Amino acid sequence: MSWSNKKNPLLNRDMIKNANEHKRGQNMMTNATASHTEKNKVIPSEILYPFILVTSLFALWGFANDVTNPMVAAFKQIMLISHFESSLVQFAFYGGYCVMAIPAALFIKRFTYKSGILVGLALYSAGALLFIPSSHLMAFWPFLISYFILTCGLSFLETSANPYILAMGPEENATRRLNFAQAFNPIGSLIGMFTAQQLILARLDKTAEAERAIIARSAPEQFRALQVHDLSILRGPYVAIGFIVLIFFVIFLLSKLPRSAGEDEKNLDLKATLNRLWSNKKYIEGVVAQTFYVGVQIMCWTFIIQYAMNELGMAKETAQGYNIIAMAIFCSSRFICTYLLKYFSPGDLLMSLAIGGFALILGTIFIHGMAGLYCLIGVSACMSLMFPTIYGIALKGLGDDAKLGAAGLIMAIGGGSIMPPLQAAIMDMNDFNIGGTMLSSTRASFVLPLICFAVITIFGFRAAHVHGHTY
Repeated sequence: MSWSNKKNPLLNRDMIKNANEHKRGQNMMTNATASHTEKNKVIPSEILYPFILVTSLFALWGFANDVTNPMVAAFKQIMLISHFESSLVQFAFYGGYCVMAIPAALFIKRFTYKSGILVGLALYSAGALLFIPSSHLMAFWPFLISYFILTCGLSFLETSANPYILAMGPEENATRRLNFAQAFNPIGSLIGMFTAQQLILARLDKTAEAERAIIARSAPEQFRALQVHDLSILRGPYVAIGFIVLIFFVIFLLSKLPRSAGEDEKNLDLKATLNRLWSNKKYIEGVVAQTFYVGVQIMCWTFIIQYAMNELGMAKETAQGYNIIAMAIFCSSRFICTYLLKYFSPGDLLMSLAIGGFALILGTIFIHGMAGLYCLIGVSACMSLMFPTIYGIALKGLGDDAKLGAAGLIMAIGGGSIMPPLQAAIMDMNDFNIGGTMLSSTRASFVLPLICFAVITIFGFRAAHVHGHTY
């Protein structure tokens, strides 16, 4: 071969030229493949740091949500109020989401996602730190105001972070990307639940409510001392998270976050945008489904403590342990369901999980003892996928309208402010006699979560089989 090359210099040059061209072709194909692979990644490498930073917010608001749910039971004991009155914690907490969602969306449209995140962190921190004066005022209403301000901040965070995550990469896998980011929300929730159990509920004075009522009438100063002690315990974790959120504020302030497509467009034709959203059946049905989903989530996680206390005679901190188990199941199921989205359509998987939740709530209502509690715990496995999947289905294909559309879905979190007080009002009633069978008011109250799962089932079916072509 070497002799032939020497004897045929033209052939040698042609062979070298062909080899080089073949090599260049292979390199171009390799680069194109790599470019295609990078383009279709759920999380493109160039936005990995911003993605991690924004995803950390999901854990932050998860902590706030789930350190607060058990406080319904705590305030009932500390303030000696009814189930309905104590559930006003949820009304104030989730009411902040509802009230601030549209202003947050308009603010983000006028400025940037980063600006929305910074305002959200500032309000979150301010609301948490307001627990200091609230605890000294020794009244219920200052805490409600503190919760409301805190969740106005959470509304800014969720209105910013959810659509920002959707925009961080290819639209075809946006729902998977949001599900992945949302999978870190339960981690914050677990920390919040553990904090509520070990640092608040377990450290509250053990004097029973009935005895506290007697002390309040016969020895007001002693009762006031009990309240001072318990409110100082309750205040601590909120003040701590207030300062932690301030640190995150500084980190975000100093970090450079990429602008999403269309973020430089500041013009907003509010009427035209609302008209487009209102005429989009998939979006409107998504808002309705999200309202009922958030309602069922907050009811199940708030009143698992009351179910365990009223039906099984458990102490608050023991009951909260089962709430933590439910959240661990939720967290694990979120990762599993995110993986399953590779093989099933979001609508079909959502519908299947909603049917499972419906069946488990029936068990919660009609099965006595620990089996009923286990059914209530198991509901968390079915809920894990729902929020980000409903969110992703409703917003997909909206383009720049997604900014205002996201606000509607965050307003839907207001379902968590309306439904828990309704369930609490049922709990305050007498037991129910249904066809000669006595049903406690606690178990009967779970008919509201049952209705919620029926609505979500319908949306999942319609998302997959009616609106399937639109996502």
